[in-house]
Amino acid sequence: MELVLAALVLARLLSCAFSDTQGDVLYDLKNSIKPPAYQLTDWNPNQVNPCTWSNVICDNNNHVTSVTLSGMNCSGTLSPRIGALKTLTTLTLKGNGITGEIPKEFGNMSSLTSLDLENNRLTGEIPPSLGDLKKLQFLTLSQNNLSGPIPESLSGLQNLINILLDSNNLSGPIPDRLFKVPKYNFTRNHLNCSQNPPNRCESDSTDSGDSHKPKVGIIVGIVVGLSSILLAGGLMYFICKYRHKGYKREVFVDVAGEVDRRIAFGQLKRFSWRELQLATDNFSDKNILGQGGFGKVYKGVLPDGTKIAVKRLTDFESPGGDAAFQREVEMISVAVHRNLLRLIGFCTTPTERLLVYPFMQNLSVAYRLRGIYYHY
Repeated sequence: MELVLAALVLARLLSCAFSDTQGDVLYDLKNSIKPPAYQLTDWNPNQVNPCTWSNVICDNNNHVTSVTLSGMNCSGTLSPRIGALKTLTTLTLKGNGITGEIPKEFGNMSSLTSLDLENNRLTGEIPPSLGDLKKLQFLTLSQNNLSGPIPESLSGLQNLINILLDSNNLSGPIPDRLFKVPKYNFTRNHLNCSQNPPNRCESDSTDSGDSHKPKVGIIVGIVVGLSSILLAGGLMYFICKYRHKGYKREVFVDVAGEVDRRIAFGQLKRFSWRELQLATDNFSDKNILGQGGFGKVYKGVLPDGTKIAVKRLTDFESPGGDAAFQREVEMISVAVHRNLLRLIGFCTTPTERLLVYPFMQNLSVAYRLRGIYYHY
């Protein structure tokens, strides 16, 4: 049992440390591109998990997958530290006033599928390291001041379906492989498009010819047919589900306050639904302390003045979720240690699972460890 508890604690610390590293990288990006003071005000360097920040999207494991910072009137440069985000799939920084060069470290974002730096003031050459982004599908560097040749390494991007490099100061030949990308634009540069065989500097959807139209019609017909079948099946599913079980909410809604007596956890206090609803001001957004793949955590105050943190779970209704919930609470309830946050109670209804902890004023373990690291 002690080994299991130690493993759980270690896994939690490693998860927090990973989230903390992502937060450091993103906050460094913010400082580097220098957005106006009124932008990205919720990007808090002391917050462990950046998944709650605006314009940031994470997966269920709290890995950052998308950062979109378009049209924010930035005036700085790109941070090379962004290359540390190995799980990032989408990076969009178009429509800003970002200057300087594209760091070669951008080639380290191995999961990237879309890179959009359009309409900035970037200078220098396109780094050959972008050819290492083997999953890249969309590359948009239009309307900048980039110069030099197009790197031959971009020819190795086999998944590329859209490359837009127009309106720069690029020069020299264009790698032949890039003319086979479904959509491309190399216009308003000093590039040599008239090679053997001659090619146009911009793709034209009509170049495919009439011989391809029947294939397009077949594909469209198949897509429309499958969509209709899926739509009809989905409607039938929800109709049957509504008739037999009632509509199952997608996210949080108010529920009946009856207690689900099938679940009990020894000496832990059982709170009523209404009691926690009143303590958190009906689970008001202003009381949200954080959120993640499990759901949201709310700050609350009991009638006797005791401050609590209420974790409202979201995935217990998935197959095996109820059993997993019981195992987790049983494990937490026996993990008693002065350095571990203890569980003081729970609430269960047919449609809700909530855990109640003491409210902690001094931020997270990861924050404290980070503070010690920087101190030394």
